[in-house]
Amino acid sequence: MAAIKAISLSPIINAVKSKSAKIINGMWKKGSSGEMKKEGLQLQVVEPKSRNRICRNKSDDDEHPYAFHVSGPRNVSPLNWRDLLFSTWKDSNYKRTVMACFTQAVYLLELDRQENRNDESALAPKWWAPFKYKLVETLTDERDGSIFGAILEWDRSTALSDFVLVRPNNAPRAVLSFRGTLLKTPTIRRDIEDDIRYLAWESLKGSIRFTSGLKALRKICDKYGDANICVAGHSLGAGFALQVGKALAKEGVFVETHLFNPPSVSLSSSLKNVGERAGELWRRVVSVIIRPPVDGHSESVTNLGEKKKWVPHLYVNDSDYICCYYTDLEGEKKLATNVEKKLATNICGGGGKMFVSSKGNQKFVEAHGLEQWWADDLELQMAVNDSKLISRQLKCLYSLPPSEQSPVRAR
Repeated sequence: MAAIKAISLSPIINAVKSKSAKIINGMWKKGSSGEMKKEGLQLQVVEPKSRNRICRNKSDDDEHPYAFHVSGPRNVSPLNWRDLLFSTWKDSNYKRTVMACFTQAVYLLELDRQENRNDESALAPKWWAPFKYKLVETLTDERDGSIFGAILEWDRSTALSDFVLVRPNNAPRAVLSFRGTLLKTPTIRRDIEDDIRYLAWESLKGSIRFTSGLKALRKICDKYGDANICVAGHSLGAGFALQVGKALAKEGVFVETHLFNPPSVSLSSSLKNVGERAGELWRRVVSVIIRPPVDGHSESVTNLGEKKKWVPHLYVNDSDYICCYYTDLEGEKKLATNVEKKLATNICGGGGKMFVSSKGNQKFVEAHGLEQWWADDLELQMAVNDSKLISRQLKCLYSLPPSEQSPVRAR
C-alpha cells in the first residue's frame, strides 16, 4: 500500500486569516471608545457583566425579607411637629402597630447577633428608629447568651432633629418587649424548654427569663412611673409579658400590656377546666340545699369592683391553635348563685381587652405570625372582658378579700 503523505494545513489557514483581516479592516474602523463605525452606522461593543459585579452592586441587606422597608408597615407616617397637636399615639391601631414593630425588633436583635451583623448592616434598629425610640438595654439569657427581650426608650435627640419638641401624648417613655420562640440552633433549646414549662404548668415563673424580665420592668417603672411604661410580647414572649405584668399588678402597679398571639394551650389549663366543671356542678347541688348568704359577703364582692383593674390587650387569631382558646367566652358559663354572678362580673371587669382577627382557614405560619398585626388589610373584632381564659388567669388579682389586697403604690 502506498504511503499517504501528511499535508500541513497551516499555510492555508494563515492565508485565510490574513485575507479576512484585510477585508474587515477595509469595511470597519474601530473608534477609541470601543465603537465600530461604518458610514453612519454604529455598533456598540457591550461587555457582559460578571455575576460578581452584580452581587457587589446589589445590597443583600436592603433586600433582606426582614428589612423594615420590605416587610414593615406601609400605612405608618413618620412623626413630625403635627404630633404635638394631634398625637398619632392616641390611635389604637397606630399603637398596636408600633408595639408589634418593637417586638419584631427583638427577634431581629437576636438574628443580628447570630449572623454577626455590625451597626451598619443590622436589621433591628430600622424597626424602632422611625418611631423616635432608641435601644437602651437588651435582656440576655445567661445560659446561651441569646437576646430574648429589650428596653426601648423615647429618643429625645432624634425627635428634636425632626422638630418634635416634646413626646406626643400617649407615647410611652419606655417599652419592654419580649420575643417568642426562635427556631434557630443557638436558641431553640432554651426556647423550647420554656415552651414546655408553660405547656405543663401554664406558668413561666421558674424561668430565668421571667426573673430578668420582672427585674427590668420594676426598674423602668421606678424610673418613669408605671403610667409611662408599656410591655409587649409575641407568642412565648406574650406569655412572659403577661406573667411579669400580672406579678406587678398583684402589687398594685398596673402597666399597659400588649400580647400578640399569647399561648393558651396547657395541660394545667385542661385539668383546671375539668375541675371547674366539677366544682360548678357541686355548687349547683349545694345551692339547691343551702341558701347562699347575701349580706356581708356580697358587700365585699361589690368592693372588688371599686378597685383599679389591670386590663391587658390581647391580639388573637382564631385560626391559630396556640392562642385560639382565648376566644372561649365567659358568657357561655352559667353560674348558680347571685354572689357568684357578682364576683364573675367584677373579675371580668378586670379581665383583658381582646381583639380577634378572623380570616377563615389560614395556615399556621400566617395565623401565628407577628406581621399580620401591622398589615393594611387587618380587620379586628373587639371582645371586651369576655374571655373565660384570661378571666381565670387574672382571678387571683381580684378574688381576694379587701384586707388581703396589696395597696396601690403611689406614683
